[in-house]
Amino acid sequence: MDYDVEDVIAVIDRERYVRDFRDVATFEECCRQCPNYGNRWGCPPFDHDTLHDLLPYSKVMIVGMKISPRDSKMPLNRVYDLMRPELERANERLLSLEKQSGGMAFGFVGKCPYCGGAPCARREGKPCRHADMVRPSLEAYGFNVSLTASEVLGIDMQWGKDGNMPRYLTLVCALFFNGPDLQW
Repeated sequence: MDYDVEDVIAVIDRERYVRDFRDVATFEECCRQCPNYGNRWGCPPFDHDTLHDLLPYSKVMIVGMKISPRDSKMPLNRVYDLMRPELERANERLLSLEKQSGGMAFGFVGKCPYCGGAPCARREGKPCRHADMVRPSLEAYGFNVSLTASEVLGIDMQWGKDGNMPRYLTLVCALFFNGPDLQW
């Protein structure tokens, strides 16, 4: 393993999270700048008001994964190789907790981990090939992940510089749910 990882977990009230960390107009505009917009099933635009998906839940478990490369000069183009095992671990755990709790999971932006690099079926007007596993990102529903990481998890996101990775990468995912708190 070329890195160390630390999971940071917080559970907060859904109403507070929606009120204080969601700005649909801003993040919809950011998403429009991305080539995945309208081309991936986990990305906007959506054919319904996404707020209605969140209202049945009272809590949000937010999980941040702080991934620190052991090589301080690791090139930025290796970022996906470094994150992939943690993305897979998080997706598996999120789907398990979603099933256990009856909640709604939110994964990660970027490349679909299930299609093996094939173009998303959405581009062809077809249903998702892995609808039982693909989940939108928090950003796709208008949440500010950088603000979430800093204010909820105490992690300041960092960015690569001069072609090198930052000291650490941060992945943020979530599960909206009801009932007793869950164990990550």
